[in-house]
Amino acid sequence: MTIQNQPKLAEARIRVEKLRELINDYRYHYHVLDESILSEAAADSLKHELSQLEDWYPELITADSPTQRVAGTALDSFSKVTHQTPMISLADVFDRDEVIAWVARMKRVLPTVGDEFLCDIKMDGLASALIYQDGVLVQAVTRGDSRVGEDVTANVRTINNVPLRLRANQKFAHFLRGRTEIRGEIVMFKEDFEMLNRARERSGEPLYKNPRNLAAGTIRQLDPKLVAERPLNFVGYDIIRDDLADTPTIAFGYAMLMELGITTSKQTRVVRGVAEIMEYVRHLDKIRSGLPFNTDGAVIKVNNRTEFARLGIVGKTPRAAIAYKFAAEETTTIVKDIVISIGRTGAATPVAVFDPVQIAGTTVQHASLHNADEIARLDVRIGDTVVIYKAGDIIPQVQQVLVELRPNNVAPFEYERELARQYPELEFERQEGEVVYRAKGLTGPLILKRSLQHFASKGALDIETLGEKNVEALVDAELVNDIADIYRLTYEQLLGLERFAAISAQKMINAIAASKKPPLERFVFGLGIRHVGVQTAIDLVKQFKSLDALRYATINQLRSVDGVGDVVAESVAAWFADEDNELLLSKFEQYDVTPFYEEKSGKLINMSFVVTGTLTSMGRDEAADLIRTLGGTFQTTVGKDTDYLVVGGKVGASKLKKAQSYGTKVIDETAFLALIDK
Repeated sequence: MTIQNQPKLAEARIRVEKLRELINDYRYHYHVLDESILSEAAADSLKHELSQLEDWYPELITADSPTQRVAGTALDSFSKVTHQTPMISLADVFDRDEVIAWVARMKRVLPTVGDEFLCDIKMDGLASALIYQDGVLVQAVTRGDSRVGEDVTANVRTINNVPLRLRANQKFAHFLRGRTEIRGEIVMFKEDFEMLNRARERSGEPLYKNPRNLAAGTIRQLDPKLVAERPLNFVGYDIIRDDLADTPTIAFGYAMLMELGITTSKQTRVVRGVAEIMEYVRHLDKIRSGLPFNTDGAVIKVNNRTEFARLGIVGKTPRAAIAYKFAAEETTTIVKDIVISIGRTGAATPVAVFDPVQIAGTTVQHASLHNADEIARLDVRIGDTVVIYKAGDIIPQVQQVLVELRPNNVAPFEYERELARQYPELEFERQEGEVVYRAKGLTGPLILKRSLQHFASKGALDIETLGEKNVEALVDAELVNDIADIYRLTYEQLLGLERFAAISAQKMINAIAASKKPPLERFVFGLGIRHVGVQTAIDLVKQFKSLDALRYATINQLRSVDGVGDVVAESVAAWFADEDNELLLSKFEQYDVTPFYEEKSGKLINMSFVVTGTLTSMGRDEAADLIRTLGGTFQTTVGKDTDYLVVGGKVGASKLKKAQSYGTKVIDETAFLALIDK
């Protein structure tokens, strides 16, 4: 793991001693007893942490420490290209039983399907398609969203192993006539990646994170000259012709790729039945570390192309192919906090929060602990060092607690006490036979109605016609299951409800469509994150400037925002860690809801205001909106950073006294209007 903040020397000394003891114990079990108490990935993570501590405090290094063991023309943009045949993704499986179930499902759909499969390595690269016309490369397109990709022809032409013309072959000369599409992965070999990082290290530049991200980022450079400087390779895995008879089997297509001059993985194998599939998977798992490129699994396809086509597509994946994912990658980290999130059904879900770590090429900083029983089973506590793992795209999980590294005087996590502390205004109950605590009086439909009303309110996305009665009608009719579902409503669906006629239905559809590009601060407020009001949403957005930056912010980064303390930081982190909310954000993206950030400007920029008493020219909310529109900050209470206290009629003495103590300038409504020139 990587430590984000340097500990004090005394703390580091204790941690170093515990790390050395556990690492040495691991090495004994592994090398002497031929058994493993930790995965290699987890052990490597602990060694990395020890090395980092010793780098900070060289005086802690000892001779017996485990770390001392010798061992073209730039483009303005990319154009969009619609794939002639969608580049759809594959469903993931993780064990033999799931492979058996996959085969059974295919036989139910197509009883005559054979038991011959083509197995190949699943490369960790950027999926792309090369289009050849009469044997000449005319276009290269990224996978994109499976239906529409980006034209990266100029960049792909710089890749040395991509033939600009397919290899002539008299036996298969017809492949050099008409349209031939070659699909594969653009990858960077591990050796080349390490060479680049060594060069960057020598020059003091930040290191690249992994080969896959570097390959993808390189291909999306607008200047082909930069792409040409980096060693990329294209590895083909499929060939597509208009006539299926040209490639009767997937295996035949692989053979044709090599005949035509396309590099392949050289790991393909035709197998029969589940037993041979699993034998291939085990073989690939054994040899993958020695392969020149990274892989995270195997691809298994029905070999016969006619059968493959007849099996069709279910959802967004083909029935006739799957991706078998290898065992999860693991690492270690320290639990900084355990926050509890209230989901859309009122269920309370605990989430472990830790410093960002890399797993399977992605950065993660939280893991679901599921429920109180799971916390008790693991005996996970704040301050514990834990092993976390991630299988495929599944949310990270805590595998075990390394109690040997537990700091002294760390108390067990008391779930009910934490519920009361984090949610003092709510009561919770745990029904007999259930493992989940739920907030009393909060049903799923009730929470959804409140959430949707808030999302559509004036301070949030301000969606006209989505008032209380209409929201109730939509939820009761089960037309929406979460707040993002309003963006898939249709005119015809609304006409089916008693409350809607043609004009009102169209009016709502138009209002919802008009809200797809909201200011980011309004969108964040509209999400209904607990403790995040209008001003806090503005402050968060001003600091992070994008939804992704806020989404992946650490608790420490959240605490650094003015006005955000422990309670708000925990609430924000818990909201973004919740699985339901991750799905919700994905749905917003799917429905093309794109919040935007805009730097505020105006005559009130960097000025903060509190309004007290009754104004005659406008209401309090209108004054707040006006201040924010002009770039100012609207506050609810007078503080040290308040510049102006605007006083109307019937003002209490306490705020005036507080303003005087802080040196805040007190102005009346007339002076306020003069300040904003209204």
